[in-house]
Amino acid sequence: MNDRKEGKSIVQTREDKKTLVKELHEKFGRAGAAFLADYQGIASNDMNELRRILRESDVEFRIIKNTLARRAVKETPYEVLEGHFEGPLAIALSYDDAALAAKRLLQFAKDQPNLKIRLGALGGKILDPAEIKGLAELPSREELLAKLLGVLSNVPGSLVGVLAGVPRKLLYALNAVGDAKQKAA
Repeated sequence: MNDRKEGKSIVQTREDKKTLVKELHEKFGRAGAAFLADYQGIASNDMNELRRILRESDVEFRIIKNTLARRAVKETPYEVLEGHFEGPLAIALSYDDAALAAKRLLQFAKDQPNLKIRLGALGGKILDPAEIKGLAELPSREELLAKLLGVLSNVPGSLVGVLAGVPRKLLYALNAVGDAKQKAA
């Protein structure tokens, strides 16, 4: 049946908007990082591909009306973005690894020049495009954990070597004293 005949408009109702703002507020509250990007000129198939790539990294990519986004970021760590919701924007919310999200967005932007990363936010701080590039160049969480594990696994061996060095040096000193006494006698 036609929505207009029933008195409903095609546009979202006020209740729909309130529900969406509440949902977005919760997502901004959970997100580890947020990125704002210009998306105009990207074909819908490419947008779907970007969403798929980002979803694999636990990143949500959405196009949201600026007024709703401004309301949703209030009282979240991303309130610093409130004044930056202007013009057609897409929002990428990273729930896990911010560096991986930045890396995926920048890789896609290389292949699709119509995607322009405007800015991001991490820990209540605005990130400009250069800082986002720096974030993307950081090793992934898995790489950092592997390096930490490597360092931690070397610690016991090094500790044993250091601890064994003290008695060894004492033994060398006692042997030297014993040899000196034998030569003197």
